[in-house]
Amino acid sequence: MRSAKPTLLIMAVLIDPPSWPAHGTVFSHLVSTSSLEELHRFAAAAGIPLRAFDGDHYDVPARRYSDLVDRGAVPVSGAGLVRALIASGLRIPARRRPAKLRAVLTSRWSALLPADPTLGQELLGRWEEAHRRYHTPSHLLAVLEALDQLLDDSDTVHRRNILMAAWFHDAVYRGVPGEDEQASAALAHDRLRERLPEHEVEEIGRLILLTRDHDPVPGDRAGELLCDADLAVLGGSAPEYERYRTAVRLEYAHIPDEAFRQGRSSVLEQLLALEPLFRTARARERWAGTARQNLAAELRSLGAAPAS
Repeated sequence: MRSAKPTLLIMAVLIDPPSWPAHGTVFSHLVSTSSLEELHRFAAAAGIPLRAFDGDHYDVPARRYSDLVDRGAVPVSGAGLVRALIASGLRIPARRRPAKLRAVLTSRWSALLPADPTLGQELLGRWEEAHRRYHTPSHLLAVLEALDQLLDDSDTVHRRNILMAAWFHDAVYRGVPGEDEQASAALAHDRLRERLPEHEVEEIGRLILLTRDHDPVPGDRAGELLCDADLAVLGGSAPEYERYRTAVRLEYAHIPDEAFRQGRSSVLEQLLALEPLFRTARARERWAGTARQNLAAELRSLGAAPAS
């Protein structure tokens, strides 16, 4: 095996020694310290499938190590790779990794409905389904954390309804827009009708259905909060947005490239046509400008020009 080089590197794609066991072999991690776009380009050129991407790195089997080094990946130690990834700002925070994510979300559910931990575990099981790549527990936590930033003292009256709708809004996910939200609202009604007052259950279902098109009527404070939190990912940093768009593509990996390009372009155009994109003042201040830049840049990358 080649010896690790110093961590002060000019090249931006790094690989650590194969030492992580899984599936009868050992794996290396492949990362970029400049951009996820560069990492994806390198991996695609090397024939590494997108399904090997895990948020901020690719898992590659030991048999590919020497070839990837020959292609330009710089070998470093495992610790050196982690340090470089952290320094780059591209590493996923620990709370968003599976080892801690379930504990973080379980704690949040306990604060929301402490008398019913079993329902919380059922919902987490749904969010953890193997076919999901974007609509995962990480997305659920992101929505809840966005609501942390948006809710204020005046929202106490509908706080629980909004948070419960967040937990249920993608609890059913089969990749069928419209039908998934309808099924999630039906699930919420079924699970909550004997746990919460009827008027709250109806309101939670209504809020879930708003996430189909993210277009609540003006003055619908609860709907505006939930929709803004669900779209907060659009206003993320470049690495965060790149992780988002990659995860979306993985969820639709069964769709051929051209069909996906057309469908995704249509979604981006619909989002850009929303005026305003975010309804609450706090969301507009935090995310609106960056979100429109991210959406327009992705649309251009798909070969379509954003509407002026």
